[in-house]
Amino acid sequence: MGIKLFRVSLLVLLVAMHNCSSTDVGQSRYKWPTVMIAVLVRNKAHTLPYFLSCLHELDYPKDRMYIWISTDHNQDGSVEILEKWLQTYQSAYHSVNVTKDMSSGPAYADEKGPTDWSPLHFKNVIKLREEALHVARKSWADYLFMIDADAFITNPSTLKSLIQKDLDIVAPMLISDGLYSNFWCGMTENFYYKRTDDYKPILSRDKDHRGCFTVPMVHSAVLVKLKLVNSDHLTYDPSKIENYDGPEDDIIAFAINSARNGLTLKVCNDEIYGFIPIPLGDNDDLDMDYDQVLNIKLEAISKYHPVPLDPLLESYVEFPERWNFNIDEIFMINLERRAERRALMELSFKELGMEVKTYKAVDGRDLDINDLGKFGITLMPNYADPYHKRPMKTGEVGCFLSHYFIWKQAVERGVAKTLVLEDDIHFVPYFRHKLLLLLNDLEHMDWDLVYLGRKILLDADEVSTSNHTVKPLYSYWTLGYLVSLQGARKLMAAEPLTKMLPVDEFLPIMFDQHPNDTWKAHFPHRNLNAFSAAPLLVHPTHYTGQEGYISDTEDSHIVDSGTGKNQKQEL
Repeated sequence: MGIKLFRVSLLVLLVAMHNCSSTDVGQSRYKWPTVMIAVLVRNKAHTLPYFLSCLHELDYPKDRMYIWISTDHNQDGSVEILEKWLQTYQSAYHSVNVTKDMSSGPAYADEKGPTDWSPLHFKNVIKLREEALHVARKSWADYLFMIDADAFITNPSTLKSLIQKDLDIVAPMLISDGLYSNFWCGMTENFYYKRTDDYKPILSRDKDHRGCFTVPMVHSAVLVKLKLVNSDHLTYDPSKIENYDGPEDDIIAFAINSARNGLTLKVCNDEIYGFIPIPLGDNDDLDMDYDQVLNIKLEAISKYHPVPLDPLLESYVEFPERWNFNIDEIFMINLERRAERRALMELSFKELGMEVKTYKAVDGRDLDINDLGKFGITLMPNYADPYHKRPMKTGEVGCFLSHYFIWKQAVERGVAKTLVLEDDIHFVPYFRHKLLLLLNDLEHMDWDLVYLGRKILLDADEVSTSNHTVKPLYSYWTLGYLVSLQGARKLMAAEPLTKMLPVDEFLPIMFDQHPNDTWKAHFPHRNLNAFSAAPLLVHPTHYTGQEGYISDTEDSHIVDSGTGKNQKQEL
């Protein structure tokens, strides 16, 4: 009788605990569910400063969070970083449990290196994940968030958002620098990855593919609702699954076991939740993982979700020494009022070790007819945008002038090589390496201008001119390009201000690949020796119509109101 009374009293106490604290979810008094966050750490000194920074920035009551970390066989500074973080932040959480195996070197006899996932390694990971499940149940946690130490949750509201969805098992979709993510849309009968039509649209967050989707596999960042009766049967251990004939793999065993117990796996992409680097293959050099992490940090910056870095852990991160890649001048064109873009680009330059000067752009928003007259500008007669059928806008004039004054400066100062970058670009993976390969090719070529990024307008083959260059056909955009002193002189000699049209129309005219013969006739010396990087090295952060897309050229006033008369307008 006493035991029954105790159980009833305990139940009343737990119910009371779940209804005694105010929050911001629309209820006057509500207690967020308890969450145990489980992390396995091995040789992650290069990701831990970012991972722990993301973890601590989660907008979730820390007194409702249990942290469980297991780390073993590290050959780097992982343990030191964990201890540094714990010294400062451990007391903020309900509890923190860290299990440290201070052994170093290969963990198992059948491993060939720190990145080799041998059968014995898999067995150990399975054992540790099972232990995490056991501890979460024993601690009466409402949820278990099993997350890898290289999964960067950059959206602070992630935990609250996922919990409010009230799903059995759910993963926040994580973005990589390619087609890799933390979910599968299909699985073969033999438990291998299966390509499906839905995978890319979900990964790309297409407008008609946003939300939460049922999938056969989630991993790397998985929230499990432990309050469900069927969750008691969840396991990562294949030996505990009746008639299991799959591989000795923790995440596949978990996925199969979840489905057999009637629990649905979901992946949600309704928000940008975070990022994950592409994993190394067996026996890959651990140094390659540093490049993968750099790639993902640049990807996060381009999505306006940079991976945070707590000042406490900055000393554990090494940034490349800044240099100019043997380019005489590197400029980033930026509107003064676009401070956010400037900050994000400067963060990218820090990650890449690029020595870049900010060039204050001419702001079309501030231009009027008198300004154009002051610059000696005459618009191209009867110019009409090929797509919108309108005259030039002040933003396009400001953009042209920003590039023009850099060319002018290069000529006046005799700058041999100038790299011009706009402030809304994303650097491709391994950008530093690829740029150096391109520059090496150019050492043996006669060139005036080289696109690093562009919009290819013609569906036609372009002629390869070296291992990393092609001859461009009609192209748009001035995201990034190299211009030589000889090239800058040719652009200036064309006197483009006296018959101005948008700069991305002007450049293909100058290398004689523009389809409009009328416009080309205004520039008789079309001898710019132009090339393009192949593949391209920079892309726009956002494309037209995408969420977050901003155009300072389109979002400006038309210069010429358009009388429809065929006359040259002197401004």
